[in-house]
Amino acid sequence: MASFECFLICFVLILLPSSSSKAYASVVEHTFLVQNFTAKPLCKEQVIPTVNGSLPGPTVNVREGDTLIVHVVNNSPFNVTIHWHGVFQLMSAWMDGTDMITQYPIRPEDRFTYKFNVTGQEGTLHWHAHVVNLRATLHGALVIRPRAEQWWNTDIENLQLRPAPLSDAYLINGLAGDSFDCSRNKMFKLEVVQGKRYLLRIINAALNSHLFFKIANHSLRVVALDAVYTNPYVTDIVVLTPGQTVDALLHADQTLGSYYMTTQLYVSATGQPFPDKTLANALVVYQGATSSSRAMPSLPDVTDTQTAYRFSSSITGLVSGPHWRPVPRNVDERMFMTMGLGLEQCPPSMQCPGLYGQQFAGSLNNRSFENPKTFPMQEAYFYNISGVYSDDFPNQPPIKFDYTNFNVSTDYEYRMLFPERLTSAKILKFNSTVEIVLQNTAMITAESHPMHLHGFNFHVLGQGFGNYEPSRDVGKLNLVNPQMRNTIGVPPGGWVVLRFVANNPGVWMFHCHMDAHLPYGIIMAFIVQNGPHPATSLPPPPLDHLECCRDAEIYNHPTYDQY
Repeated sequence: MASFECFLICFVLILLPSSSSKAYASVVEHTFLVQNFTAKPLCKEQVIPTVNGSLPGPTVNVREGDTLIVHVVNNSPFNVTIHWHGVFQLMSAWMDGTDMITQYPIRPEDRFTYKFNVTGQEGTLHWHAHVVNLRATLHGALVIRPRAEQWWNTDIENLQLRPAPLSDAYLINGLAGDSFDCSRNKMFKLEVVQGKRYLLRIINAALNSHLFFKIANHSLRVVALDAVYTNPYVTDIVVLTPGQTVDALLHADQTLGSYYMTTQLYVSATGQPFPDKTLANALVVYQGATSSSRAMPSLPDVTDTQTAYRFSSSITGLVSGPHWRPVPRNVDERMFMTMGLGLEQCPPSMQCPGLYGQQFAGSLNNRSFENPKTFPMQEAYFYNISGVYSDDFPNQPPIKFDYTNFNVSTDYEYRMLFPERLTSAKILKFNSTVEIVLQNTAMITAESHPMHLHGFNFHVLGQGFGNYEPSRDVGKLNLVNPQMRNTIGVPPGGWVVLRFVANNPGVWMFHCHMDAHLPYGIIMAFIVQNGPHPATSLPPPPLDHLECCRDAEIYNHPTYDQY
């Protein structure tokens, strides 16, 4: 079956009216019908799971402060959960939508209702399935607009503010464009008026691909990353890892005509195979254009790591913007976390493609995550059910080594290629400040891993190449106006320093957002303990959260009745 990866772009004409009216939080309600649908995204018909029969799925529009209710009806043959990527889920961790971490999967012919408040955020996020591979077609935009009284009376630009199969194609808003003869007439087109400005909400919904994004002969002014405002950054190219979002202003300031809007694959791993078709095209078409010619952008090489790094490391946060949080200066938990690929023993009678004839695995601090099989981790934590997970995830790898120049020269180094398979969590005290140095390794190959933290934004204090050396690199960290994100690509053979405040009780995944790396195990979980008051404590799960497991042991557990 053909495979493809999607790229979402939502366009909004910038008209920011002032308002003196009082804003009241409202309830926004949707129904997501998950079912198989016959579509033709490429050159032949395929049966794919969709939400409400569309690819991409419906855009969810809310204002900051709204309550969002989404009824998910699963008429597909697959187990499903829906994750609200980047939403804080303050005091609603049960609604995070992570399979066997915060909930049981929604089984075929079953239904589940997500209900949560969207607080302290505005900008572009997205929703997607959180079951391996279903994210390819079960995804859509989540747009959080400011409360009505918080609109600025100005243009934003004036503010100083196991190997996965290769994709057969890349799609822009569900269309492959003229990269294929059979889809030449299926191209997304944005019609613009010369002189006007447009807000582009750009989402990389691809399963496993980092992507460049460029519009011929136009510059973009980046104003937000992962729904957090940034200082305006002018660039002719944008780079997004899987799961990241960018808000950027497009000024239609060129002569009347048609201009290609193109995504180009970025491959960070040395020697990694990539598909023959590495781009997808859409069009920016000026009203009144008469010429049929189309300007094509000059694109970087698919392995241009320096261009990708320049974009990701150059943007700073808008300290004066809404919802900005200063960098906490006192650190309570310091973690040094190695990440990358490893190996697992090849099952008998199988031929495996990994090094030494083994199969690929992945790890954080030499631990490969094993998804729980009995109870979701959060349920086990809330009801004190033992045997589901361990709370001993280490603060550093088992041994210090040359992380970006790994050679197997001893038996011990060979054994390091085989991480432990465990369901590991790290316990954090409520309101503690956590700093993580993410160190990419070259144990199998050096490649960029987009690490996504559920339930929080983090400050990106710094990043670089090689091994992180505190004596050299601490002085380079930005403690004044770093960018804030929920997903960050760790440079190939490099490092990133993150800092966040654990002020949201619950169980939260921290994982590589390349879908192929979920079964590899590049995952761990943070368990944030309750705060001192009921308002800072995780409430019990909603009733329908447990309806799926009516016969499970939880109903016989001695602590269940008190809830």
